[in-house]
Amino acid sequence: MGKKVKKEVEPPPKDVFDPLSVESKKAATVVLMLNSPEEEVLSKACEALYKFASKGEENKLTLLELGALEPLFKLVTHEDPIVRRNATMAVGIMASHNDVKKSLRQLDVTSAFIARLAPEEDVVTHEFASLCLVHMAVEYNSKVQIFEQGGLEPLIRLLSSPDPDVKKNCVECIYNLVQDFQSRAAVRDLNVIPPLLELLKSDYPIIQLLALKTLGIISIDRETRVMLRENQGLDHLFKILETKEFNDLHVEALGVVANCLEDVDTMQLIQETGGLRKLLAFTEVSTLTDFQKNAAKAIAKAAYDQENRKILHEEEVEKCLVNLLGTDNDGTRIAAAQAISEMCENLASKQAIGAIGIPQLVQLLSSDNEEVKEAAATALVNLTTANPSNASAVAEADGIEPLISVLSAKRDGAVASATTVLTNLATQEPLRLNIQSHGIMTAIVKPLSSTNSIVQSRAALTVAAICCDIDARIELRNAGGLEPLVKLLHSKHDEVRRNACWAVMVCASDELTAAEMTKLGALDILEEINLSFGRKNNFSEAALEKILDHNLPQKYSQSGYLSPSNIISDGFYDYGQVKPGVKLLSLEELSSQELNDHRAIILVNVKSSEPEPTPSTVEEKIQELSTRTGISTSALRKSSKEKTSSTEEKPDSPGRSSSISKSSAREKGSRKGKGKKEEEKPKEEEIEPMSKIVEVVPEKALWLPPFDPFLMDYITEVSRTILPLPTTKEQVVTLAQYVADKMGGPIQRDKLHEFSWELHLSEIEYELKCNVVPIGKINKGTFYHRALLFKVLADKIGVSCSLHRGDYNRAWNEVQLVDDSPLGIPGLLLPPQVYIVDLMYEPGDLMKEGSAVADRYCRI
Repeated sequence: MGKKVKKEVEPPPKDVFDPLSVESKKAATVVLMLNSPEEEVLSKACEALYKFASKGEENKLTLLELGALEPLFKLVTHEDPIVRRNATMAVGIMASHNDVKKSLRQLDVTSAFIARLAPEEDVVTHEFASLCLVHMAVEYNSKVQIFEQGGLEPLIRLLSSPDPDVKKNCVECIYNLVQDFQSRAAVRDLNVIPPLLELLKSDYPIIQLLALKTLGIISIDRETRVMLRENQGLDHLFKILETKEFNDLHVEALGVVANCLEDVDTMQLIQETGGLRKLLAFTEVSTLTDFQKNAAKAIAKAAYDQENRKILHEEEVEKCLVNLLGTDNDGTRIAAAQAISEMCENLASKQAIGAIGIPQLVQLLSSDNEEVKEAAATALVNLTTANPSNASAVAEADGIEPLISVLSAKRDGAVASATTVLTNLATQEPLRLNIQSHGIMTAIVKPLSSTNSIVQSRAALTVAAICCDIDARIELRNAGGLEPLVKLLHSKHDEVRRNACWAVMVCASDELTAAEMTKLGALDILEEINLSFGRKNNFSEAALEKILDHNLPQKYSQSGYLSPSNIISDGFYDYGQVKPGVKLLSLEELSSQELNDHRAIILVNVKSSEPEPTPSTVEEKIQELSTRTGISTSALRKSSKEKTSSTEEKPDSPGRSSSISKSSAREKGSRKGKGKKEEEKPKEEEIEPMSKIVEVVPEKALWLPPFDPFLMDYITEVSRTILPLPTTKEQVVTLAQYVADKMGGPIQRDKLHEFSWELHLSEIEYELKCNVVPIGKINKGTFYHRALLFKVLADKIGVSCSLHRGDYNRAWNEVQLVDDSPLGIPGLLLPPQVYIVDLMYEPGDLMKEGSAVADRYCRI
């Protein structure tokens, strides 16, 4: 406005009203005055409403309900500066009320208040315009409007205002705005760092605090940290940290320093100036728990970078972190444990912390705070991974028992970390046995049953690490851990499924555990997995192989191969080739089938099929039968003894098919070379009636495969005549000739079609009225009968050989033999050669693998 020129006093016009002082005690009346055309009335009305609104939140709401907000906002842009100022004051003070803010957003007021920040406006207008923007900048849409309408530039300019209230409002508004990344980039371009650093020298703590908070937000961006370093911002921050009187600002100052520590250049600068050592010293002696907690967090963030970890290690940050583990504040202990986890990426730090910090971390495993447990367990994971000395230190600190107790913790992260630590420890045999003695197999069942995929995966790894001991497998089996382990094979998570396969592979090392897992469906699931290109893995294939090693009938039928380590035992049967994924029926089920024209099932069994019940079992059945029938127990005992003595004389078992048993007894006497007379078989009808009663008692007799007396004779004869031979080659050749002799002798290649082995097999099946044929009863056998018998007898006398199935009833055995030294040098070791054994044409002939004659033998 221009300068007014003084005029001569003129008498007032007759038609002008003399000045009138208006007083009102009602807000509604003053609100009506906002529509006055006179500037003085407007000014006084705005001032009066400002004072009224300043008295409390209720008054602000009252003015809103009286409709004062809209006319007041219109006056914010009035041409008279005093009216503008007073209107801005009134709206600015009212804007703290939520309902008022909502109405202001509807009126779209941000541009008007940004205009009030212009240099020509007075300080009071700046103060209340910025105050209104502070309240508006809390809401996202208003932030966007302030940013888009150019509000940042005048706000930053006013950080240098002489009025502290203007500074406070402007820095607070900027703090609200920079929560959004666009504003952070904009304030950097507007060079906000110097005025913010200047505010750190303010006499008003609230201004310093807001400036530090703003720096903490904008220093998230690396470019801003570079500007902060270039403007010597770290000096200002460390001055605050060194001043005890500013301890209420230490946490916020530390937050800015923490962001700066992420940059290697800044870290090196702080180290060179001694600031890093000072920071660690502040942290250890500080009485502010938030400061210690944030310092630990700052170290953890800085330790993400490899170079920073080296610098921190040079300043012995490990001692500081271990000291923080001993504080009383859970938040500080959690942050310190997390920082230790990060520092463990540096091998030197891992060793240093392991030497001094493991006992404290072990103690934290027993904390009542679940987060503390998790942080401590995670730190121990990183300390013990690929570090046997630290793993031993955990055991020496009595950490095994608390680690096992953490397996029942509520937080999945704690459980997962505890299982991993135990897995790391279990790589050492003494520690594994120690872990096992603390009941780990019982405790691991719950993590195996978890719904969290990470816990499932880690628990399966623990099982794989510990179950290499048969006692551990027995304990896991007894604790019911196999069922949840097998269920993990169904997992859709690749890592869970892979680790579960690994654990199953380890657990399948003994027959009982493998059998139990097979009952639970492990074999079927693994076959299904391996048929899937996307789901199978190396461990799934190995696990299936391991389980099949204890289920040789399935393995041979499915893969057509038995390795030298696959020792054929009693109860083995050759069903013939099946497709992958097809499950074989049990021998009992196959034996109960009616005779059909399918391929004969060849049985290997020399185990006596006569069960010997324990005395307690017999006694229990006698007592039960006595109760049911009323017959005296002494009579039943007498009958039971007679029954037992009579069955001992019988060569056959009541659990076998009677047709097989009878024919076996007949054949045994008539077969050439056996030299044994047929034993007289007692007639069932001659057994006393009382024994029949005892025999009826069991609900279901245990089925056992029929005994093969001929095969037993083979084994006895081979053990007596072939086993003593001096060399493996002689044993192989002689055994081949023996097998061929028992299976119909040598056959001329061009007369193979005249060898009627099929008819012979059909006659045996018809005689037994069963599809299952004991291998010892076969007098005329072709390739696959002879190869199987060779493998069975070779296994019995310790000759290593494999069994292979080919097409069109072909099968053959491979053996590895070491040839004599061609140079005649004694002791010269040559690699073994693989030979295929001829059992058909020239029994005992050894054909080199891959040779033309060997290929002709294996294929038509």
